[in-house]
Amino acid sequence: MTTQTGLPMSWSEWFALDAIDLADLIRKGKITPNEVVAQATAGVQRVDSELEGVLELFEDVRQNADSNNPNRSGTLYGVPIFLKDLGSRMAQRAQESGSRLLRGNISDVTDPLINNYLRAGLIPFGRSTTPEFGMTFDTSTNYLGTVKVTRNPWNPEHTPGGSSGGSAALVAAGVTPISMASDGGGSTRIPASYCGLVGLKASRGRISMPLNQSEYTWRIAVEGVVTRTVRDSAAVLDYLHTKPAGGTFYPMASPQGSYLESLTTPPQQMKIALSTGRWGRDVECDDAVVDRILAVAHVLEGLGHNVQEIEDDELCDWELMWNTYITQWICGRVMYLPVAQLHGVNPTEMEGMLSPMVFRHFDKAQSYTTLDLLQAMAGNNTITRSFSSFFENWDILLCPTHAIRVPVANGPYSLLRDEPLESWLSRMVDACRYTMPGNEAGLPGISIPTGVDDDGLPVGAMLYAGQGREDLVLRLAAAIEVAKPEWFAQMPLINVDRT
Repeated sequence: MTTQTGLPMSWSEWFALDAIDLADLIRKGKITPNEVVAQATAGVQRVDSELEGVLELFEDVRQNADSNNPNRSGTLYGVPIFLKDLGSRMAQRAQESGSRLLRGNISDVTDPLINNYLRAGLIPFGRSTTPEFGMTFDTSTNYLGTVKVTRNPWNPEHTPGGSSGGSAALVAAGVTPISMASDGGGSTRIPASYCGLVGLKASRGRISMPLNQSEYTWRIAVEGVVTRTVRDSAAVLDYLHTKPAGGTFYPMASPQGSYLESLTTPPQQMKIALSTGRWGRDVECDDAVVDRILAVAHVLEGLGHNVQEIEDDELCDWELMWNTYITQWICGRVMYLPVAQLHGVNPTEMEGMLSPMVFRHFDKAQSYTTLDLLQAMAGNNTITRSFSSFFENWDILLCPTHAIRVPVANGPYSLLRDEPLESWLSRMVDACRYTMPGNEAGLPGISIPTGVDDDGLPVGAMLYAGQGREDLVLRLAAAIEVAKPEWFAQMPLINVDRT
């Protein structure tokens, strides 16, 4: 398979492979993991000067793909994956969370998520970019001494989303078919939407949290991957749901069988609720986004499903939902203080250590009381039960992934902006109205591509199901992928196959 470039395959062959395809070639002996890592490294060299999604490549892995002992029997053995620079950690690897507070930080532990990647046979071979502490969907930072703006391979003037922006840009460009993501307000699903990818947020409690995070106090975040195909997301979830001794604060029944194998059985007729409403916000969803969601609804009706539009108030009490989520979102930022103290930073230096909007969150967090946080926890109970009641009558909720089109990079949602917190946060929440409730309620949700808008930029649709029903959203997403293959695995402007 060696080409004139010395690489094992041509770039068109490489781009066409998803993770399962690539692992199958390795299993059959047609290509080695070392050759795969070499080609992925060459892919970085081809596109990252324009995308700026890579923080580092692991030199030891470039020399020996098996240096971290990935499971050779894993379904995805030999497939390279970037580790997002946030969340779960790998021992002896840097993790800086896009922040000066953690500049040069090296982890001394490997978290359960990374162990599960290795169990799947995946090969962590580098770090991808994230905005500071994952606090927005624009992946721009300045903690390295200069402004680093990760860009969308469909149009580099625009953001790839975030906070898993580096991972999404690299997967969309074809550097590797899969990469690490995490989601506390849409940070897996939004970059999937903006880059034309598949992004699954699993149910609360399905996947183990990092060992240094409390599942109870930081209930909204779930880690996973972004991929180009539904089956790759299912294959990884078959490994990610395994938990270490001690389990989780959120009991979750084990799945009945393999998520990957379940995709071979198309879902029976489902009752699907359709919503493109305001969800408690003051502005409408962008018309171009609504058009793409209606196209998905039409496909689902063609597949025999019953799709009905619903009113916003059928879902939950939106005033309570936003008060609860925003309180949790801001209150959690008080943890930057012990992080700073742990790394020898004086509290009086915090403003100079954090980007403008992150500092404004941190500063605002000081004004919240214990009662505010307890009320938010009580509100979470109500919101979670409201959505659970909703899914007693519906199988799936279809909605946009994001309420806006893909914005410019380092633009109105950047943490580097200098403006009052209230206006910035309100704008961000307006855009994220469809993702954040899924984090608050702990629902499984998957963003899938629907084609592009009239600006030539991707638009994602989201499928939600009730707690623990990742199988439903995966199977329905797979059925849409079969019906509309042209929406999936499209080739953006910036890609490894460019001549």
